[in-house]
Amino acid sequence: MSEQDHVIPLLTPYKMGNFNLSHRVVLAPLYRARSYNNVPQPHAALYYSQRTTKGGLLICEAAAISANSQTIRNAPGIWSREQVEAWKPIVDAVHAKGGIFFCQIIHVGRVSDSDFHPNGQALISSTNKPLTSQSNGIAPRQLRTDEIPHIVNEFRIAARNAMEAGFDGVEIHGAHGFLIDQFMKDKVNDRTDKYGGSLENRCRFAEEVVEAVVQEIGSERVGIRLSPFSDYNECVDSNPEALGIYMAESLNKYGVVYCHMVEPRWDISGKNVESPYSLVPMKKVFKGTFIVAGGYDREEGNKVIAENKANLVAYGRVFLANPDLPKRFELDAPLNKYNRDTFYTTDPVIGYTDYPFFEGSA
Repeated sequence: MSEQDHVIPLLTPYKMGNFNLSHRVVLAPLYRARSYNNVPQPHAALYYSQRTTKGGLLICEAAAISANSQTIRNAPGIWSREQVEAWKPIVDAVHAKGGIFFCQIIHVGRVSDSDFHPNGQALISSTNKPLTSQSNGIAPRQLRTDEIPHIVNEFRIAARNAMEAGFDGVEIHGAHGFLIDQFMKDKVNDRTDKYGGSLENRCRFAEEVVEAVVQEIGSERVGIRLSPFSDYNECVDSNPEALGIYMAESLNKYGVVYCHMVEPRWDISGKNVESPYSLVPMKKVFKGTFIVAGGYDREEGNKVIAENKANLVAYGRVFLANPDLPKRFELDAPLNKYNRDTFYTTDPVIGYTDYPFFEGSA
């Protein structure tokens, strides 16, 4: 057997823009609900550093760009001075182990909760159509055209704050039915102004956010996450493949370092479903680093890298439960099972930093 037969594609080095990655296993952004009062806590330094390898890429859980842009309690923010200062030791802990750390920034739009909107302030969106699943039954308010630049600027400031906190870059959250996705998808966006109607118009807000963030911190430090095929948070498009290809191609204008796409087969429950679609057409048109996510295991991750259908693979739940995931992939070692019941609890240890590392040989 030749030496090449032992090569594990996921564990081969890769150059992502100016970043030299030692492997292709990425920590996906995952809400953990342990940032009390929206302020990142010291226990997050241990959580992220446990999952850090030298030259490994980590994407932190979504950080809200403003007080009313969040969706769950105790999610982190990146809008205040206190939050910026709290992120610094967490970022330092990742850098101390040689990791590369991107901060995902988010506005959730109509998926927010009225509790985050004082004085009866309405939720905002591309539309005034409410989520049918929203327990409070509160309809969002359609953003006026002249208000949109303010939201774009909040993304810009959040990116600036992330750089001040020491992050290596930011990932703009344009997926999973949150605000940017609410603009892009035609089953939600019912606007008649320049942000609605045509595919170009519906993607205008996303592109303005990308452009603003790129202008603020440089294209080599900007990525974006997209899920054109997802119906999460009742956010659906009539032609998701056209949407995905349009955005992948449009991103080339701004030179962003990566595009992080969610697999069509992936369901928010964590199960894979049958889908006629593929991310390959998007990979073909995008010129930067292409990251895929959605229910991958070791074998599938190796296959998608070997077949050049992706450059990097993001792992979420399995990385949550296996802080040493790249090492386990190297050894083909057994994996810890994740405990869904502790995903969003507030305990600083249980289900957070107490997952065991692998001991022994495979």
